[in-house]
Amino acid sequence: MFIDYYELLELSSTANSNEVQTAFRRQALKWHPDENPGLDTTLKMQLINEAKLILLDTEAREKYDHQYLKFKLFQSTRKNSPNPKQQQTQSHEERQSSQATASYGGSHTSFEFEDELLKKWMRNAKTQAVDLAKQTIDELRQMSKTGIIEGMNAMGKALLSQIVISVMVLLIIALIRGCS
Repeated sequence: MFIDYYELLELSSTANSNEVQTAFRRQALKWHPDENPGLDTTLKMQLINEAKLILLDTEAREKYDHQYLKFKLFQSTRKNSPNPKQQQTQSHEERQSSQATASYGGSHTSFEFEDELLKKWMRNAKTQAVDLAKQTIDELRQMSKTGIIEGMNAMGKALLSQIVISVMVLLIIALIRGCS
């Protein structure tokens, strides 16, 4: 399986590392869960992180670009409709991954490449991206938990202040009435 990281980041294949970083930030902001309530953007964020990891690593990018040229040639020679036999040979997981990737704007085809080192790096980038997504989710949960606790503490203090003020006002009113 080959994912077009350039298309995913909406980036030219001739982009420099600063442009890759900028495109990563733009896509990360665009697909951040806070910007897409109700959508599960986990896969998209994982793919964006994966693309960044590969395209910012000089050696990995060089290998990726070599395969990318082959991928583009494969795409240009491939007919618009996939071969039905090819679809049948794909596993259910591969079809789901392909559909999910395509639905998030990345090209994903049955193009297979032979560079085992690049495949290993891409698997590692995917693992790192998944770990990063899990870490981000854990951090968001912790921040939410902390926010709720802090909010409850603030509400408790405000309520206690209101009770103290109310008791003081009632005492003053009682004293005024008692003195009259």
